[in-house]
Amino acid sequence: MSETNASYAADEPIFRALLTPYRSLGRTGFFILMGALMFGWVVTGAIFLANGAWPVFGFFGLDVIGLYLAFRMNYRAARAREEVSVSRTALDIRKVAPSGKTEAHRFNPFWARFAVARHTEIGITRMAVEAQGQAVTIGGFLNPDDRESFATAFSRALAKAKGR
Repeated sequence: MSETNASYAADEPIFRALLTPYRSLGRTGFFILMGALMFGWVVTGAIFLANGAWPVFGFFGLDVIGLYLAFRMNYRAARAREEVSVSRTALDIRKVAPSGKTEAHRFNPFWARFAVARHTEIGITRMAVEAQGQAVTIGGFLNPDDRESFATAFSRALAKAKGR
């Protein structure tokens, strides 16, 4: 094996993960929910309008608009993601905010330490990579089961990169 091939093999990722927030309501479900809310608003509003209670029609419409805005903000937050890659020579963490702002961190896997904070009832509450006086939290938006599976796989990959 030549020196070039050996360095390429060392840079080959051992572990690669894309972490994204989970959303239980997809795009189609969102449109169905908003359609049902709009239908309910129109039917109920028509009854109130017919009885002369027109302010209720407007205030009920504000509720529907408020729910729409809350869902839009939630879906915007779902655009966040974290890309984690481990090779024998580098541990890369790339965080992308919902706004698109990117933050990249690079560690030497031999000096990096994976810190996990646990709660007896909840499970993992915080995960971070620490090295050279720097700490980067990862997977803060994951649910407890996904945190557990990621922590197991990431710990195994980091140990493999260190040659353990």
